[in-house]
Amino acid sequence: MNVKITGIGSYIPSEVAKNEHFGDHHFYNEDGTRFGNENTVIIEKFKAITGIHERRYIPKNLSTSDIASFAAENAIKNAGIDKETLDYIIVAHNYGDVKHGAVQSDTVPSIATRVKHNLKIQNPTCVGYDVLFGCPGWVEGMIQAYAFIKAGIAKRCLVIGAEALSRVVDPHDRDSMIYSDGAGAAIVEISEESGGILSHFSATYAFEEAHFIFFGESNNLEKKDNRRYIKMYGRKIYEFALNNVPDAMKTCLDKSGVGIDEVKKIFIHQANEKMDEAIVNRFYKLYDKTAPEKIMPMSINKLGNSSVATVPTLYDLVLNGELEGHSIQKGDVVIFASVGAGMNINAIVYKV
Repeated sequence: MNVKITGIGSYIPSEVAKNEHFGDHHFYNEDGTRFGNENTVIIEKFKAITGIHERRYIPKNLSTSDIASFAAENAIKNAGIDKETLDYIIVAHNYGDVKHGAVQSDTVPSIATRVKHNLKIQNPTCVGYDVLFGCPGWVEGMIQAYAFIKAGIAKRCLVIGAEALSRVVDPHDRDSMIYSDGAGAAIVEISEESGGILSHFSATYAFEEAHFIFFGESNNLEKKDNRRYIKMYGRKIYEFALNNVPDAMKTCLDKSGVGIDEVKKIFIHQANEKMDEAIVNRFYKLYDKTAPEKIMPMSINKLGNSSVATVPTLYDLVLNGELEGHSIQKGDVVIFASVGAGMNINAIVYKV
């Protein structure tokens, strides 16, 4: 018995925010002082480090549960299944539904329940719940679906990663340029075909690392709106990722029994282009190898960092031939890997 992805779908918002969108922003340091450089300099340095040229934002009338539902519909259609046969709907997100202009997150009922409602699924034994696991949430949801299926608790699951980070960014923080919106979804089920999920690995580092990504006040101390925004210690995250993600990927790959030379693609969380490249290079160095060209598809330059949505969206794009220079075939071995708030790390070795 194997556990395979039988359908994939995503939702990429149509609203494009190019780097020039931030030209008139007033950026401040953490201590409330104005950032010294001109915005043109800030933006150019940002692009050089992250690789981001533009990002996507959802329209004002939509929320996370809406775009999660759109991605789910696409995955269900791609799999060609009856939605009433789903045993679980697992939705990874971090901030719930934050309506445009709202100062509070709405998480009751759960996003999974809202998705089930939007999909008009009537089967009461289709159980929905949410996963809050930082950016690695979709990968963790996939691991949980795999566990349910292997344990005989479920036969077919819908795993979604959806986020609208544009609703929780501080416009006075340079890091706001990183974040974007999007959703990706997969149908995961029992299969007699070869391949599927070969191994997985997860870890939470919370001794010193728990608050590397957190909710905090605006860098503009004159703002008195009592609102909190997504914040992070970028340098600490960079060092943490480089020191821990390659080892996690190696542990996962070694558990699978698959050799490093058999890996065709690495779908890594789209957090920062330079960081992702460094992680993959260090991963190959653990095997005394050099990372092959085009081993790591990247969408961050056009789509930004949409948290839990980056990995499934990227896989959808490559699987459907929508990312130039990248493709995968049946029988190929790929790695899904992510790192994010918690600090959480996970990986899956998967045979298409």
